[in-house]
Amino acid sequence: MIKILSEANFEHETSKGITLVDFYADWCGPCKVLAPILESISEKSTISICKVDVEKNRSLAQQFGVRGIPLLVLMKDGKPVEQTIGLKDENTILEMIQRHEGA
Repeated sequence: MIKILSEANFEHETSKGITLVDFYADWCGPCKVLAPILESISEKSTISICKVDVEKNRSLAQQFGVRGIPLLVLMKDGKPVEQTIGLKDENTILEMIQRHEGA
């Protein structure tokens, strides 16, 4: 299940374990294509997957230096450990997650 995050719950939801955060906007075409890929990953993986609407959460977007979307940020215990900008396929995202699951 993918959670929608806001400035109010972001820190709490990303503070423990591995979380993949998708910074997106409703008008973004590549973001719409990425959505079912993330849904598929959420069904296969035990990590938390969350979405942040950059239009509604501008301070989070600024905090993470969002310059392009979709921006995927992999968080581990509340700290960003890897990020990638643009549409990625499922295997690329899974590889990114796997690099940090055992570390």
